[in-house]
This record gives sequence, C-alpha cells and structure tokens, in this order.
Amino acid sequence: MLEKVLIANRGEIALRIMRACRELGIKTVAVHSEADRDLKHVRLSDESVCIGPAPSIDSYLNIPAVISAAEVTDTIGIHPGYGFLSESADFAERVKESGFVFIGPSPENIRVMGDKVAAIKTMKAAGVPCVPGSDGPLGNDADTNLRIAKEIGYPIIIKASGGGGGRGMRVVHNEAALISSIALTKAEASAAFNNDVVYMEKFLANPRHIEIQVLSDEHGNAIHLGERDCSMQRRHQKVIEEAPAPGISDELRDKIGMQCANACLEFNYRGAGTFEFLYEDGEFYFIEMNTRVQVEHPVTEMVTGVDIVRQQLLIASGEPLEYKQSDIKIHGHAIECRLNAEHPDTFMPSPGMINNYHPPGGPGVRVDTHIYKGYSVPPYYDSMIGKLITHGNKRDIALARMRGALSEVVIDGINTNIPLHQRLCSDAGFVKGGVNIHYLEKLLGLT
Repeated sequence: MLEKVLIANRGEIALRIMRACRELGIKTVAVHSEADRDLKHVRLSDESVCIGPAPSIDSYLNIPAVISAAEVTDTIGIHPGYGFLSESADFAERVKESGFVFIGPSPENIRVMGDKVAAIKTMKAAGVPCVPGSDGPLGNDADTNLRIAKEIGYPIIIKASGGGGGRGMRVVHNEAALISSIALTKAEASAAFNNDVVYMEKFLANPRHIEIQVLSDEHGNAIHLGERDCSMQRRHQKVIEEAPAPGISDELRDKIGMQCANACLEFNYRGAGTFEFLYEDGEFYFIEMNTRVQVEHPVTEMVTGVDIVRQQLLIASGEPLEYKQSDIKIHGHAIECRLNAEHPDTFMPSPGMINNYHPPGGPGVRVDTHIYKGYSVPPYYDSMIGKLITHGNKRDIALARMRGALSEVVIDGINTNIPLHQRLCSDAGFVKGGVNIHYLEKLLGLT
C-alpha cells in the first residue's frame, strides 16, 4: 500500500482524495497556492506545502514545484485528481522518472488518448464503435478532403486532434465552406494547442452524451461500472449528470460496457478511465477517453456502491481489482448538480466571501464540497465550488430528493447557479429524461 500520497489538486476533489486515503490509512500531503492556504483539505491533511503564487501556471501547473514538494515530504504516490496536470503525459512521465508512483494510467496511455486521432485509431482496432470519419489527420490536398467529406456525408465536423473541452471544433454544412473551415480550424488548433493536426467526422445532429466508467489493473482485470448521461451541457461544459442513462437497456449497457473493458485490456490500460460517446438512434459512437477520475464520478458510486477513488489508490499500489464484472449491479438512480460560484443567468463568476453555509440532508443526499462559512472563493480558478448528488430507488425519487436538497442548501455572500438547477430539475423535458446535448442551450436561448 502507498504509505503517503501527495494530492496535486485543490477544492472538492482534493478533499475527496484525502478522505479515501484516510480510509486506507494513507498519510496525505496537500500542495497549495498562496491563495489556497485556507482550503479545507490543506487544514486537514497530515502535511502541506505551498508551491507558488495564485496563478495556476505558477503553482498547480508548475511541475518542478509539485515534484519538489513530493521530494521534501518523502511522498510515495502522487494523485492528480482532475483538471490541471491530470491528463499531462509529461507530468506522469516526470513523476515516474523521479521515483514516485503516478496514481493514474501510464504516460503512454495518456499520450495516445490525448491525441484524438490516435485515440480513435486505437479504439477502432479494439472494436469500439466510432463516428464515421477521415480515419486519420487531414492533409492539405483540397480534392482529397472534398472527396472524404462527400463520402462521409454533410454535415461534418472538423476537430483539432489536440483539442478538448469543446474547443477546436467547426461544423461544416456544405462543400463550399469545407476548405476554408479546415484552414481556420488548423490555425486555431495551432494557436491554442500548439498542434495543427485536424480530422473530420460525421456531425450527429441531436445526439446524447453518454459515457462508460471503467477500472483496469495490471493483472489483466478490467470491468465497467455502467454509464452516465451527461447531455445537459452549456458550451460543451456539463451542468447535470445522472446514472444510469434514461432509456438504455441492461443488454445495451452490458454490450458497450464490455467493449470498453475489453479495449482496456487490448491497450494495457491501468487505473480509472471514462469512454465518452455520442449516442443517437440506438447507436454509440466513441469520441474520446478521459484518463482520470471524472467530476461526475459520484453518481456511478451511488448506483454501484464502488468507491472509484479507493480503487485508483489500490490499483496504483499494485493490488488487483476488488470486483469482478459479475459483482457490479446497478441499484436505483443518481443525479448530480454541479454547484458553481457564478450568476445563474449570465454565468459570470462570483468570487468572494461565503457569509453563511448550510448543506442539505436527508436520505439519499450527498454533498461533495470544500466550502465553509467564512471561506473566500478565489477568482483564479474554475468556478465550481461543490457537487450535490441525490440517489433514489427510481429516477423520479432521485429528482424529488434533488429538488428538496436544492431548496435546503444555503450559500450566502456570493452568487451561485442553484436557481438554474432548480429550474432545470422541474423542466418538463429533463423530468421526462433522454434530452440531447443541445437541449439546455436551446432552453436558455443560447442558440
């Protein structure tokens, strides 16, 4: 077992990792910026190290500072959480070269999955269904690109191979706009990601966003934990997630889930991971793999009873998976609302002092947050301040509990998106279930 783990992150996920370490008897080291001295996990960890000033480029993204903190505290493993350095193959490599255990997949896995073209090629070879596309990067020959687009069929979407988070994409509806769109996307990709490689895919008009959670160890074991529906999005950023996805049968879940688990064995994946798909007309189409723990992992934990962060720590320690696929059962339904320090209508960030805080409670209610009364939300980082998760035997019970929990929670002193969540959890379309990825933006009048 890892004796001491450095948590290379902040906020609610850092606190979540610390709690899992405590259950396993692992000592923790919290690294923090100058602005984050008062974070809850910093106060509660066994040791803490300041790694730089507030800007993340000088602290949480500063690889030498993180490695140095691990060295001076005699750390064994480093957990990156999500965001920041969690999907940096270079960071994972530096951790390994410095003699520490990276709590995540190999640098090679991260590097391949971080390159969308390479990831799709790998998935196709492993038998995972993918969106019809160019099957590789686009060259500079206009006639070839026009022919590929015609074979796929318009509309198509041009994507940056190194993109992510909704950036580096352009939809093309006709042949006249194709060549200029490719050139523009290449230029944007080069500027944003230092990688101008782009590829082409069929554009699905009204898909849902469904993802499969997997766990895989170094002993030849891999399982899936079912699916999550993350279709309630604004500008490609998830707002509400739920598990299981409405309308997905047990047979279809097991089929796509086993394809993902088997793929992990094919390319020797180790750790927790998430296969992201577009789902339309009963078909799954792979889009990318996230090689880390997801923000929305709690809904999967609530319906399966599996502690995903605990499994990450055990797998990194060299232990075999605690579960077989036959052990995994889906029990009830779970919903997660991301709580952000932002205006519910304009989405402008709202940093500042929390004057009063009262969490909700009751059966089936979970709150993952780092905030407390007197905590000051800094302006330097992502606006998410917590996650509210509810569980019930049925989806309507989970929804009812969410509406109740949203009415109970008190966060005074800053704006939050709680009013937006209250609106969405009573919206007829969402209550019915199965909305597509464009639903929220249309509801808010953003399209």
